[in-house]
Amino acid sequence: MLEISGLRKSFSGFVAAVIGPNGAGKSTLFNLITGHLRPDSGQVLLEDRDITGVQPHEACRMGLGRSFQRTNIFPKLTVFQNLQAALLVHKGRGANFWTRSESLFRDETEALLGSIGLRDQANTLGGTLSYGNQKQLELGLALASEPRVLLLDEPTAGMSASETHDTIRLLERIAGERGLTLLFTEHDMDVVFGIAQRIAVLHQGRLIAEGAPEEVRNDPEVRRVYLGQGH
Repeated sequence: MLEISGLRKSFSGFVAAVIGPNGAGKSTLFNLITGHLRPDSGQVLLEDRDITGVQPHEACRMGLGRSFQRTNIFPKLTVFQNLQAALLVHKGRGANFWTRSESLFRDETEALLGSIGLRDQANTLGGTLSYGNQKQLELGLALASEPRVLLLDEPTAGMSASETHDTIRLLERIAGERGLTLLFTEHDMDVVFGIAQRIAVLHQGRLIAEGAPEEVRNDPEVRRVYLGQGH
């Protein structure tokens, strides 16, 4: 359950999307939720706990994960080392990052590799992966912190059609396997209506609709300000 500025949303167990035209406030909303910005008023509650304005690293420890529009990986580390490093930090062993850490959390790293579908790329340098695989790796870095709620900012942006399809299936599988709540922003309406179980629509910083996909698709205000604009 997520509550933002007095608006209660039952997202637990859901794959949910936030959509809206450019400038609608989607990234700002994510920044408010994750502590990168502090709201002028209202509250952000995570499982009835007030997390309004907490620092991003504190929000992460509370179970809130996030990936960004631009990939954030370690390009000169292998895929295995990327995930192992993320686990080291999450487990409070970040001081071991530059020392001999090859033996630490190997089983957990292997399991995470399998979960994101990159076991065959374990020894590949992160920076040499395809864009789609880099986004998979970034997802793995976010999952290393064991979030209960994961925010994804345009997870398929810049991907080919096949990469987009694979990413949708991956997100659905991970959400199901981990009982993870996913909240994502996306401009590709095929992705949104293909995976989201609940959709919220922003326009000029204001929530104009929220509900099941078909309810949102048929909402006159949504069709006027967004879906009718070439979608």
